[in-house]
Amino acid sequence: MSAASTAESADFRGPLDITRAATVVLDAESTVIGWSPAAAELLGYGPSDALGRPLAAFLSVRPAGGTLPAEASGAAGPGPGPPSLVGNEIHVARTRDGRELLVATATCPLPGAAGASGPGTPDRILVAAEVEALLHWESRLALLQGLATQSPVGLAIYDTDLRLSWSNTAYEREMSQPLDAFRGKRAEELYGAGSFVTPGYPHTLAGVMRQVLDTGEPVLDLHFRGQPPSDPGRDHLWSCAYYRLEDAHGRAIGVCEDAFDITDRYRVQERLTLLVEAGRRIGTVLDVATTAEEIADVAVPDFATTVRVDVTRAAVTGETAAVGSPADMSLLRVAERSAPGSGTPDPGLPGIGPTETGRPDTSLPETDPTVTDSPDPDRPGTDLPDTGRPETGPTGSGPTGSGPTGSGPTATARDPAGSGGTSSPGSPGGPGGPPQPYPPVDYPPGSPQNRSLSSGGLVLDEGTLVVPLRTGGGILGLVTFDRGEGPDASGRTPGPDRATTFDNGEVALADELAARAAVCIDNARRYTRERTASLALQRQLLPHHLPPQSAVETAYRYLPADDVTGVGGDWFDVIPLSGTRVGLVVGDVVGHGLQAAATMGRLRTSVRAFAQLDMAPDELLTRLDDLVGQPAEDRSDAYGGAVETYDVTTGATCLYAVYDPVSRRCVMARAGHLPPAIVGPGGTVSFPDLPAGPPLGLGGLPFESMEIDLPVGSLLALFTDGLVEARDHDVGRGLDTLGQVLGDRSASLEELCDRAVSELVPGGTSADDTALLLVRTRALGADRVADWELTAEPVSVGRARELATGQLEAWGLEELAFATQLVVSELVTNAMRHAGGPLGLRLIRDRTLVCEVADTGHTSPHLRHSAADDEGGRGLFIVAQLVQRWGTRYTPTGKTIWTEQALPPTEAG
Repeated sequence: MSAASTAESADFRGPLDITRAATVVLDAESTVIGWSPAAAELLGYGPSDALGRPLAAFLSVRPAGGTLPAEASGAAGPGPGPPSLVGNEIHVARTRDGRELLVATATCPLPGAAGASGPGTPDRILVAAEVEALLHWESRLALLQGLATQSPVGLAIYDTDLRLSWSNTAYEREMSQPLDAFRGKRAEELYGAGSFVTPGYPHTLAGVMRQVLDTGEPVLDLHFRGQPPSDPGRDHLWSCAYYRLEDAHGRAIGVCEDAFDITDRYRVQERLTLLVEAGRRIGTVLDVATTAEEIADVAVPDFATTVRVDVTRAAVTGETAAVGSPADMSLLRVAERSAPGSGTPDPGLPGIGPTETGRPDTSLPETDPTVTDSPDPDRPGTDLPDTGRPETGPTGSGPTGSGPTGSGPTATARDPAGSGGTSSPGSPGGPGGPPQPYPPVDYPPGSPQNRSLSSGGLVLDEGTLVVPLRTGGGILGLVTFDRGEGPDASGRTPGPDRATTFDNGEVALADELAARAAVCIDNARRYTRERTASLALQRQLLPHHLPPQSAVETAYRYLPADDVTGVGGDWFDVIPLSGTRVGLVVGDVVGHGLQAAATMGRLRTSVRAFAQLDMAPDELLTRLDDLVGQPAEDRSDAYGGAVETYDVTTGATCLYAVYDPVSRRCVMARAGHLPPAIVGPGGTVSFPDLPAGPPLGLGGLPFESMEIDLPVGSLLALFTDGLVEARDHDVGRGLDTLGQVLGDRSASLEELCDRAVSELVPGGTSADDTALLLVRTRALGADRVADWELTAEPVSVGRARELATGQLEAWGLEELAFATQLVVSELVTNAMRHAGGPLGLRLIRDRTLVCEVADTGHTSPHLRHSAADDEGGRGLFIVAQLVQRWGTRYTPTGKTIWTEQALPPTEAG
């Protein structure tokens, strides 16, 4: 818009104003005796053409068609024109070029003309303007009238001294008095306690208006907070605009203020912001207590001065949400926040002030502060992965365990330092003090909380709003919002309209906050339940106790990748085998969590079962591979539905080794797993080129075994890829670091485990589960092993008895001579009858007395009940009653039947 058009639009002179309208001077006979330039411009006739002619030559009452245009035909009232033109006459003017114009006219008689009437004597003045221009001017007048009397926007004009000179009706309503009562007052006198909160501008009214006066630059949408005289005691927020007023010569004459009360809109925006903040901050972790603290932190102090979150005991422990009467719901105070100096009495804990944490709850498991991370070699089963750190000692007691991060159900509710508010239940009782558990709460009958539990709905009682945490058909707890009468907390600028009660919008907001928190708490409850089940499952599936072995000395570490749940898919085991041999196994299952732990349990159980059959490592992996591949074909859903196509069992890796302390040889095979590290007695580290079989479940390729001589004192390290592979380095670098750590022969196995973990997993957690099993080999001395070769002849039976008896006497085991003679006689006789020679007899004195008879046959004897008329079949039954265990071990040249007998108490001790 040009400057000229802007000035024209700002000209509020009416179209019939004599200074701008078409003006005609008439005598008493309506003859034109005066003709203004505006009339010449409107009709096209010059003064010489118009003077002396009758007015009817230019104006007629009716147009040529006989009817007025539609915009002028709706006359109402005495005038011939529309309502806005009442008092003016409507005529049709004919221009010089033949056009017809609809014009409005007004006539003004001249003073003294009545006594001097005659031709040529001025009698009256007629002014004319187009009807369209007059209607436009009328609408502008209506606009001004509406702004002054009907507009909800407050308008005020301040002079150059910043004193109020005029205001509209809306402004008067805010001041609760007429304009004359406050005209001439300065802005600070009207809103002295208010200030602008928009950054980048002066905070005072005088400062902003002075800036506008000095610069001439208008400002828009400045937010001013204050208390209007019409509503004292409540803060309002206005959106204000200021612009300079100038006269016709461009000189500043004042400032105009436009102010619109946006308190309601601001409060709606504030609630929306709070909901957005709640969505961002509530439910960041799957922990009931942390989620409860988060809703309290979000709501204080912007929404309430005190927030208390009570959660059912079932939700804390991961059980199903409570359903039923309030008596069935045991509530625990898990979070509480109060603005400084605004704590309110707690009906649920009447004996505890607003700044206390509550009485202890002895029914919940507590973390034992005396538990340390010292190794306990006699109880390896307590070293289960519960925290993601290297575990060498008992984990926290309780159904779910506790980690160093306090993420379990018994974790403490934290109160950030410096908050100045009430500390949460479960926070430390003092510097260095143990965490206090969540106190139980008991609300008296008639209290808002009790009424909410009874009805299952929210309860508003003056400044207290109680909202249940509902999920499905149950209640997880209650959230109590209290509003004190003090100012806003945290030193922040007080928000508008911080009342001590809750309106309908705030009740809906509280319900939404509680609904979001309930979903997050329910997710945390489900997670806690799964975590508890996973931990229980894993504790049952991983080794609970590694009995001392004559063949090896062991140490291990296990670190789950999921350091919160403490559940992973890697596993290890040490399996006692016949002939004082020992089976060593380590495996890796894809994934983490409950499914990985269950799969790990299946594989570990299968490995132990196959190992007890004395299978060679390559044969054991073949059977395990068949077992893993079978479910993918045969598995079906229990209800006939679709099953998951992703199977964490397929792709699992395993390394299985068998060490014989008599021969000091180790046979091993692997299925997609990393080879072990071997450290010789001199400290030389090597990674044997063990044939790499495919991961379990893929099939198609055979597994191969490798036999290695291990001198006494050799170190064998079995591990998963989580130990040597990380985001910042590859497997090769990890293997080099592991080799450097294991090369220290002066360190114990426990020290080597700690060093390996600290070097390769410095943070205590990695992207994958980590298992490390260290084994130092031993050998049975020649004085503890006796073996003989016998011929397959009847005389060998007596010879075998004599040799066995003599050796037992040498070992001081005469008490076992009778049973051993029966065992040797039966086994040698069976070998002579059903197999071929030569025969081998071996006695091993270890933690038990091992008797082995080897032959060249490949058929295994079976234990059975003989009938009364059977002539044979009772010998093996008698042997089974005399020994602790017996079995068959196949070898490349035949088989070995072995038995184990318990040593006498004096020898065993």
